[in-house]
Amino acid sequence: MELEAKLAELTKVVREHREVLLTEEAAKNALVMPFLQALGYNVFNPAEVVPEFTCDVGTKKGEKVDYAICHDGKISILVECKPASSELNLNHASQLFRYFSVTEARVAILTNGVMFKFFSDIDSPNKMDERPFFTFQLDAVKKTDIHTLSGFTKSDFNIETIVAEAGNLKMQSLVAKELEKEFADPSEEFIRLVASRVHDGRITAAIKENFKSLITASINSLIRDKVNDRLTSALQASNPSDSKESEQSATLEEDGVATTQDEIDGFNIIRAIGSRVVPPTRIIMRDAKSYCAVLLDDNNRKTIARLHFNSSTARYLGTFIGKMETRHSISDPVDLYKFEEQVVARISELEE
Repeated sequence: MELEAKLAELTKVVREHREVLLTEEAAKNALVMPFLQALGYNVFNPAEVVPEFTCDVGTKKGEKVDYAICHDGKISILVECKPASSELNLNHASQLFRYFSVTEARVAILTNGVMFKFFSDIDSPNKMDERPFFTFQLDAVKKTDIHTLSGFTKSDFNIETIVAEAGNLKMQSLVAKELEKEFADPSEEFIRLVASRVHDGRITAAIKENFKSLITASINSLIRDKVNDRLTSALQASNPSDSKESEQSATLEEDGVATTQDEIDGFNIIRAIGSRVVPPTRIIMRDAKSYCAVLLDDNNRKTIARLHFNSSTARYLGTFIGKMETRHSISDPVDLYKFEEQVVARISELEE
């Protein structure tokens, strides 16, 4: 919980001051050093966190890595920093690649203070991988990120455990990307696999095309149902005011306002998106006759979005910038996931 609280403080710094963290030194002082402190390292002890670590590599003399973290007097983690405005890529990791092979470090971190990319030597011993095994963003920390980061804390650091976990994380990431591609645009192999299990007879081109649509729709439905189930369970366990909200819903229905299942589904999807940046309990639904409002802190001056689902012929999502509402036509509540960027941006705007 202590690590989670410290990361939450840094997330707030990113949101409030990102525009002034344009230089490497600003990112290091405001974000990277506090991040290392959150992991339990004493950034003011040069025997533990070595700033401007220098190690001559071949013909390269005097090159420096921003920080080297030591355990038991041995270099264990190398950290290279870039400005918060930089898009991280392998060109930024040249020193890390060179230093990795001539030090005892098994972990390297490339960061701009907001995004942190963790590398190891999973593919080839003593040679830094070209792909990170773990990436997280300080402005969108997830529960799973905190669990992974706990293994890098000073108190729990175990290089063998980290490297073993790194292999699993990297493979999981690759599997997730393949599944994401299949979910978005099912391959012929995947379509044939599913169709062969539920369809008797020859799988023609028309059958494959039909199953492609069915698979995509089924995946979207499964994701929606899982999100709703998890949100409902979490909220029932953590929000004792649910019974009060139910009473309020009943009163609203008596006033002629009926909350539909699509509105509930849409609200839960927006709440799921918003939970990336604020606790889900802060996102509240307030239904009315003409639209269903999704509010931050149950404040009608803090509208995140509006669900215009009452028409029998069309449905719209209303997103906001300032007081201006823009309506987007949708066919199903699951389409709301396409507007994740607008929802997150609106919540960040309301938090300012």
